[in-house]
Amino acid sequence: MGNELLVFLVMVIVQLAFAGMIIISKLVMDGGMDAFVQSAYRPIFATISIAPFAYFLERKTRPKLTRSILFQIFLCSIFGITANQNIYFIGIKNSTPTIVSAIDNLIPAFTFIIAVPLGVEKLGLRSIAGQAKFLGTVICVGGAMLLSLYHGKVVIGQLGYHWKYAESIGEDVNSAHSNFFLGPFLLILSSLTYAIWLIIQAKVNEKYAAPYTSTMLMCLMASVECVIIGICVVPKVSEWALNPIRAISVIYNGAVATSFTYFLSSWCIEKKGPLYVSMFNPLLLVISAFLSWTLLREKLYLGVVVGSIIVVAGLYGFLWGKKMEASAEDIDVNKEKVQSSKIDLELQLPNSNGLPLEPKQISSEAKAS
Repeated sequence: MGNELLVFLVMVIVQLAFAGMIIISKLVMDGGMDAFVQSAYRPIFATISIAPFAYFLERKTRPKLTRSILFQIFLCSIFGITANQNIYFIGIKNSTPTIVSAIDNLIPAFTFIIAVPLGVEKLGLRSIAGQAKFLGTVICVGGAMLLSLYHGKVVIGQLGYHWKYAESIGEDVNSAHSNFFLGPFLLILSSLTYAIWLIIQAKVNEKYAAPYTSTMLMCLMASVECVIIGICVVPKVSEWALNPIRAISVIYNGAVATSFTYFLSSWCIEKKGPLYVSMFNPLLLVISAFLSWTLLREKLYLGVVVGSIIVVAGLYGFLWGKKMEASAEDIDVNKEKVQSSKIDLELQLPNSNGLPLEPKQISSEAKAS
């Protein structure tokens, strides 16, 4: 019971850390920090903070790094960080924290869509599990389209109390709705690149059993890529200057929202499995919406609320299908083990001469019986 509670609390902490990243990133970018500069700093601090884990935890067990694996890690850096984070932070700048966290729930659905044609996942529409996964995916995408295209009236207005620093920047978080279509569209595209990364990363994990080292290398490559892109887009040196709140943002995003959360999530996956971890994604939506409403005075619109509910419902439908599919696979594996044990036992049974039965004898005796 104590271990169950600990895993639960750790996952809540992970979602709180992600919500903090969204809020503080939105705040500093509304205050003038360029999204490409934010994207360039994050992998730098992530590399620095995850390097000790890679060295101390995997220095004795780290397998040989081949060219093929290094190329796959390079692809991970492109899709998982460089493309993903640049699009993601521009999406945050042109959206609200509530929309950001709602669209994050599309990642399992997009991963499923990409994995099916690649043969990694089975569609299996004849089974209830396959139908649940398919319908959950469709519902998720439909909810994302709704909150992207439909604004609607204000459901929950601004809170009277809010963070004084947010007021001092002179930017209302709700003014991002002038790009109400652009922000969600970029966030959906970001979720798609993240799903591609998950597929490639799964292949890396199969061949290279050193997750912290591979993550460090991925962040290191992405640091170079993002800095090059950032310098090309934002050549002014003054734009790269870090005041206290910007420094807190980039250090937090790299050290806490990347390295620390990765370490905690990996521990939870080891204890309870990836499905359990995925079930906490909607909690990020609740936390982000509350923090954005209280600290940034975000207004909640009807389209965002209804679309978010639909996305979460689709996510849980998809996860329910995945759970049923995993249970069915476990049953099949157990049946195979029982059948194999039965055959082994029969092979050890002596015949009338006191010798072990041959497979042909087992077959003939089974027919005779």
